[in-house]
Amino acid sequence: MKAAFHPACSRGLADHGWLYSRHTFSFADYYHPERMGFGLLRVLNDDVVQPGKGFGTHPHANMEIISIPLQGALRHEDSLGSQHVIEAGDVQVMSAGTGVTHSEYNASTEDEVNFLQIWIHPQQRDIQPRYAQRFFDAADREDRFQLLVAPEADSDGLAINQEAWLSLTRISVGNTLEYERRRAGTGVYLFVVDGDVKVAEHRLEPRDGLGLAGSAPIQLNAETPAEVLAIEVPLL
Repeated sequence: MKAAFHPACSRGLADHGWLYSRHTFSFADYYHPERMGFGLLRVLNDDVVQPGKGFGTHPHANMEIISIPLQGALRHEDSLGSQHVIEAGDVQVMSAGTGVTHSEYNASTEDEVNFLQIWIHPQQRDIQPRYAQRFFDAADREDRFQLLVAPEADSDGLAINQEAWLSLTRISVGNTLEYERRRAGTGVYLFVVDGDVKVAEHRLEPRDGLGLAGSAPIQLNAETPAEVLAIEVPLL
């Protein structure tokens, strides 16, 4: 099993006062030639936005953009006419396709918002842009993987324009959970949201990342209660 281990402390940092962001992969002013992504996973940002602040209107094209709030609420508006607030427990998917503009602001004037921003290269370019969001019950990921995002053919997750799957689990201390790949030849990137887990010879702590290629089973052993996001993507 080939592995790419990215400790939380090795991530890129952007501190703009209103925004504190850690970048797993090269992004904006952070450039690392060996951190240009994992397969078709291009961006994994861990963003904290101060109350009332946010990202003004800006464009995207030909990218699958997933936002997962971990704490607080995020207000979204876009050129498709979407106006929504997403909170912890929600997942948002925006297929930028031929082009879309959007803004993202902390919906609170008192509390920070912390969310994961994930970009995945699309399977088809120049599709019609689209937006979707859904609430996922945390009870459905206790000691099992809860599917959040999936190719359009899979109805259990929010649709994405790529052969990619995002799943979230909460593993009880002392338990072992196995991730089963949904397609041969993909890679799986594990991002620890919280807790400590052991995967093969790697001990992962909060906000550590581990990319795995190969076909060997992936077993996660929880040394503490742990929440882990699994991102399965094509490697080519």
